[in-house]
Amino acid sequence: MSFLTPTCRRLVAAAIPLAMLSLGACGDAQTDSVQVGYRGTAMEQNYDHGDLKAKFAQVKIPTPLPPAGESPPGPLPWQNVQVLNDISVGEFNRTMVAMSTWVAGTGNCAYCHNIANLASDTLPNGKPLYTKLVARRMLQMTRQINGQYSQHVKNTGVTCYTCHMGKPLPNGLWFYSSQTDYLRHYLDRDGARVVTQQVTPTNMNRSSVKQTEWTYALMMSQSRSLGVNCTYCHNSRQFASWKEAPPARVTAYHGILMLRDVNQNYLSPLQPVYPAVRLGAQGDAPKAQCVTCHNGAYKPLYGAQMVKDYPALWGRADWNGVPFQGLGMPADTATAATDSTAKLATPALPLVKASSSAAPATGAASVGTGNMNRP
Repeated sequence: MSFLTPTCRRLVAAAIPLAMLSLGACGDAQTDSVQVGYRGTAMEQNYDHGDLKAKFAQVKIPTPLPPAGESPPGPLPWQNVQVLNDISVGEFNRTMVAMSTWVAGTGNCAYCHNIANLASDTLPNGKPLYTKLVARRMLQMTRQINGQYSQHVKNTGVTCYTCHMGKPLPNGLWFYSSQTDYLRHYLDRDGARVVTQQVTPTNMNRSSVKQTEWTYALMMSQSRSLGVNCTYCHNSRQFASWKEAPPARVTAYHGILMLRDVNQNYLSPLQPVYPAVRLGAQGDAPKAQCVTCHNGAYKPLYGAQMVKDYPALWGRADWNGVPFQGLGMPADTATAATDSTAKLATPALPLVKASSSAAPATGAASVGTGNMNRP
């Protein structure tokens, strides 16, 4: 810099640190573009480093509890265990402790139990202990999701914490209203078929502009729920084509089948159990949608495999090759249910097929077709 005047040299020297600071700040401003489809189709996902850092910082993964260790032989030493009756005493206690922090947040057993009588489904005043009745059904639901919907949850799986994240109420719960018509029709009713081969409407051809609007609303809701854009699941050149779509579309399809099962067979039937304060304006029970688990992330908890450490929630014979160390065929340790409310909350598990790994054969729908409403 000998050719510069003294004044210029001072200005350059002062500018260098500022330039270094600016370049250093670029680390969080960088964006990664990930190609998810054919070249030239603009099928890519853009991930902002700073945005991802902020989201990662918000996700707190609880430290797994120590392994259960050896348990005394024999049947479970307690009564009215209606779901977790195929695991050891040690694993049972360990799972209960984990759930008390995953849902209640404080490790408070009284959130779900009558401390004076842990086997009871009622409070000391005789009123139904709805939190316990709901938790029992949620355990069945968790096992169903992990065991029957591996095409969606893969080897990540779900636990109570996936949705609750230490809070009694998960995010994204929805109720029937004019603002949730698109969720009502596609998460607890039928498929989202909007493509028609006919001009005039008939009983067999019920496609309409309103249905198209609801389908777009559902797609935008899913996009926000996962923090992705349309090309995460679709080929932007041919939205209806399954053949040309990324694999994520098949995964999302099984997620919709899973949500229909969850809402129809596990969440909505709990309506008689909930107190009025937990129901919607039309008296319906809270229901789930994509954001309930994903919370704005393309994978819930960014893929943290919490469930592998809690075999009581697997619903499978093994997890990542590790066999389920249960008690074999569980003895029936459940006492006869005398409370009609308890009966409503603990129906037999629905006979729901495992969702097929194959994508729908036609490209006639964005989500499902008329003959593929449920698994």
